[in-house]
Amino acid sequence: MTYCVAIKLNAGLVFLSDSRTNAGLDQISTFRKMIVYEKADDRFMVLLSAGNLSISQSVREILQVERLKEGDDDEEGITIWNAKSMFDAARVLGSAIRKVYDRDAASLKQSGVDFNVSLIFGGQIQGEGMRLFQVYSAGNFIEATPETPYFQVGESKYGKPVLDRVITPTTPLDEAAKCALVSMDSTLKSNLSVGLPLDMVIYDVNTFHTDKVVCIDENNPYFKMLHSSWGQKLREVFDSIEDPAWDGHETEVPLIVDSARSLPLKKIRTPDERLI
Repeated sequence: MTYCVAIKLNAGLVFLSDSRTNAGLDQISTFRKMIVYEKADDRFMVLLSAGNLSISQSVREILQVERLKEGDDDEEGITIWNAKSMFDAARVLGSAIRKVYDRDAASLKQSGVDFNVSLIFGGQIQGEGMRLFQVYSAGNFIEATPETPYFQVGESKYGKPVLDRVITPTTPLDEAAKCALVSMDSTLKSNLSVGLPLDMVIYDVNTFHTDKVVCIDENNPYFKMLHSSWGQKLREVFDSIEDPAWDGHETEVPLIVDSARSLPLKKIRTPDERLI
């Protein structure tokens, strides 16, 4: 299992992935789930992957040479390096997935293995704005919107609540990076199949390159501080909330109140007693 998250903001893009791969309880390996494609002053793209490791590695390898031809007259074809838009680059990625499917899906099925890969692909190509896509095993994809400015793949449920509460398109990049790390920390806390080190890339809009690339391990001072502070602050907030009071006279926020829509649950007594 793995966890990857990517966030699209007005100010730029945030990408974060773990690196743990499990093939059993006693066989844990480290493989990076992120790859960066950069052509100075022209394009910047990042690919995050989850699912079957052999499939995702094959897709990544083929993507760098894949050519999507629009017709017989299209000798050169579209690649991620000459695509005029991120949409076309995502189409090339989808084509690479389908090529791996055609090659490996039948033999995988015979071995009882599903063709399972989930990808996030985002970046910016000169001449258009930033774009972010989630790509599925069939090679089809959806695009991030202002209403849904982030995507997750892998073990997503533990890190989703903080993203939903914090992230909007206007969130500053550094704040979004912090939120992504809190999301990852929550996932690390709740699922042992997600693990350090982490890869993080921050991209500022219209720059077509970045120096904000970091590998985060257990000794990283910022992540250690964030892990400790987040746990402590959560506990402080939890302790600051009043405990439920069953006697409404003791509190201004009683738990037991009459509802206009629903009646309280009835208890079932033993056969020799009446229902109440």
